[in-house]
Amino acid sequence: MADLIVKAAVKESLDDMNVSSDFYGALNEEVEELLEDAARRAESNDRKTVQPRDL
Repeated sequence: MADLIVKAAVKESLDDMNVSSDFYGALNEEVEELLEDAARRAESNDRKTVQPRDL
């Protein structure tokens, strides 16, 4: 899957913290899992639309 996060936005959100280069890959994997889980929940409720409650 493509990169789901914007590195500049992550860095900006973390203010004065340093961010290791491998953090972005790990974060991207977590977001990917979150999206897959949300899609499964929507599908199990007979919906094709992912909604906030699926998170």
